[in-house]
Amino acid sequence: MKYIVVLADGAADLPIESLGGKTPLAYAKTPETDAIAPFSEIGMAHTIPEGMKPGSDTANLAVMGYDPKLYYTGRSPLEALSIGVDMVSSDIAIRCNIVTLSDDDLPYEQKTIIDHSSSEISTEDAAELLTAVRKQLEWENYHFYVGTSYRHLLIWNRGRVVPLTPPHDILTRVVGEYLPEDPVLREMQKRSYEILNNHPINVERAKQGLNKANSLWFWGAGTRPALSSFYEKTGLRGVMISAVDLLKGIAVGAGLRNITVPGANGGLHTNYEGKARAAVKALLEEGADFAYIHVEAPDEMGHQGSAERKVEAIEQIDRNIIGVVRREMDASGEPYRLLLMPDHPTPVTLRTHTADPIPYLLYDSTKKVSCADVYTEEAAEKTGYDYPEGYRLMEHFTEK
Repeated sequence: MKYIVVLADGAADLPIESLGGKTPLAYAKTPETDAIAPFSEIGMAHTIPEGMKPGSDTANLAVMGYDPKLYYTGRSPLEALSIGVDMVSSDIAIRCNIVTLSDDDLPYEQKTIIDHSSSEISTEDAAELLTAVRKQLEWENYHFYVGTSYRHLLIWNRGRVVPLTPPHDILTRVVGEYLPEDPVLREMQKRSYEILNNHPINVERAKQGLNKANSLWFWGAGTRPALSSFYEKTGLRGVMISAVDLLKGIAVGAGLRNITVPGANGGLHTNYEGKARAAVKALLEEGADFAYIHVEAPDEMGHQGSAERKVEAIEQIDRNIIGVVRREMDASGEPYRLLLMPDHPTPVTLRTHTADPIPYLLYDSTKKVSCADVYTEEAAEKTGYDYPEGYRLMEHFTEK
């Protein structure tokens, strides 16, 4: 038996007026998913434990079968694992986004946050901007590391975990009340704007109609993580396919092999089919038992507030991931299970994550189940299948 998770990050949503009162999942044309839905277990899973923030870090740990209350030590430490930073116990890892703040003459505290991803800036451009920041702001005990796209890392030696606000939670708001309370981190953010706003890269981006990547934004502080082995938990040897450092870091901590797919970038125009084919190859040719295919696009489109592009992302996942995986696995004759689910909702109208439960679809090529005709939030709520502790769904998925 082979096991495949297709994680459509942030795909769950609320009904949207422009979609005729449907959610993007219900509105999207998903013939590949529709073909297996009537023969699948469909239900709800609560991936965000009560009292914890609804982040992709917490939620993906739960989907992977790790109780976030036991294993979560912060988002950035997981990303540090992906980047290859060898943290010591006294280090604090902090996510360092390169964001877009309003380009005006107002003081930094009165500026508005426009875009948490700086128009999904390329890693190459972001690395050059971070080099400019590093020359002036890499002080003793503070060290910057390049990640992917707008997502980067600050390691604070002998630091402390401090409260910090995720930038995607405050889009369109004035930033003053959300700045770090720690005076050094606060000063770093303010000075980064002075360094970046008129950097040649940003001057050119403005000419092209792209958002300037003109400020650092710190969030997600945490200490060195210690995940148990996924193989020891499940007996399965697995691979992770994601363009996002967070997921790659979870994979490193869990002992999964990361597979890099050319053209996979964490955005809407990622290499969907390449991810699917990499998973199938790992399962059928390279000895893997388990493949986790993570797609960031629905979450990014939710943060951007675009129902149309979120629908497009879901349709791409259906056509170029679910479709490819189904055809290749069916043709191989290898029995398999497929788990399709978001990690958390990212409602278009809210442009941030919520802690609401998410719908899952579990298809077993050897055993048909009938509980719903379609895979939508509404259908999943009515089946009676429910996992109040979402991390237990993985145990159910992988049980022999």
